[in-house]
Amino acid sequence: MAKGYWIGRIDVTDPDRYAEYAAANGAAYAAYGGRLLVRGGDFEAVEGAARSRNVVIEFPSYEQALACYRSDLYQAARALREDAAAIELIVIEGYDGPQPGR
Repeated sequence: MAKGYWIGRIDVTDPDRYAEYAAANGAAYAAYGGRLLVRGGDFEAVEGAARSRNVVIEFPSYEQALACYRSDLYQAARALREDAAAIELIVIEGYDGPQPGR
């Protein structure tokens, strides 16, 4: 079964409020088997526009990734982020097939 991922691109506008969100969202990730793969860190935008922060969270499945986002636990944390950041977030199913060139 393919894993599920959240891919977020973020510009933080209120660091203090965003810190509250960051402190609260981990409980939702843990409840749905989420694991942070990227949380900030150095990057280079080699094509297209970038935001200042990037996040990738891996879940056991696409269904778990969606369930986490839709959960009351995450939505409570998400409310802390409102007016604290501009964000683009997608939930996407991972690829579990053959790799090109192998």
